[in-house]
Amino acid sequence: MKTLAIIVAISAPLFAQSNTSPPTGKPQNHVSAVDARQIMMRSITATQRSWEARDHYVYKERDEDQRLDPDGRVRSQDVDDSITILVDDAPFEQLVKRNGRPPSAEEQRRQDAKLAILQRETPQERAARLREQQENRSFIREVPKGFDFQLIGEEIINRRPAYVLRATPRPGYRPNGKYGKLMSKVQGKLWVDKQDFGWVKIEGEVTQPFSLGLFLARVLRGSRITMEQSSFDDGIWMPKRIELRASAKILFIKSYDINKILTYSDYQLPQPAALALIHSQHGAVQ
Repeated sequence: MKTLAIIVAISAPLFAQSNTSPPTGKPQNHVSAVDARQIMMRSITATQRSWEARDHYVYKERDEDQRLDPDGRVRSQDVDDSITILVDDAPFEQLVKRNGRPPSAEEQRRQDAKLAILQRETPQERAARLREQQENRSFIREVPKGFDFQLIGEEIINRRPAYVLRATPRPGYRPNGKYGKLMSKVQGKLWVDKQDFGWVKIEGEVTQPFSLGLFLARVLRGSRITMEQSSFDDGIWMPKRIELRASAKILFIKSYDINKILTYSDYQLPQPAALALIHSQHGAVQ
């Protein structure tokens, strides 16, 4: 669900459905269309740069999974607190607490096993991992080919001016990659920082149901997602908060209302001494 939340958040403003087209009688200005595409192209370049930079940061993450009752009240929840560290320059998510308590012995064993696999990674395994990572991110390169963009206004977000963009699919374009069909089932808006073209905010909504997890779960129409980002060193934009409010059907029978909230903090470029301290603390836990 974490991966789903991030993918849908990123794709929401880029794959808006045709019902977001300009109202009849108010055609989009040609200059505005050119400007919108230029803004989007620059924002894609900035986003790729931020994604690559994030692989070199350590940070904290809080993952809240809330199950809701029919009135939208929280019925139960699980909360994971973790830190992402670097192991031989590879990001590794290390669980610190689950529901306010240290990981159980079994959770720690599984975590240590994953860490050991990463530490013993061969050059071939590293190349395969990086290829998969690039594949997961490659969909963004298809965006300029498949979509027309519209600049619908400007707003001040966190005291910074931002462009507000919306996109509609280009007729006849067929999405490529494993996320293409998924992304075409959401719509939304994107706020782009006017200074360095980072993605400041995203709002999206699922317009068509889609399946995941070997088709055992189905996310229903009307599920909503938001993402907020913050600017860090030299125009790098990092996720600050992602929230997915979803209705899902498990095994196509039982329906659930869930709210997933991911919050990120304390982004830092690690220093050798800090990394040594993190690894020594992890060894003490073992």
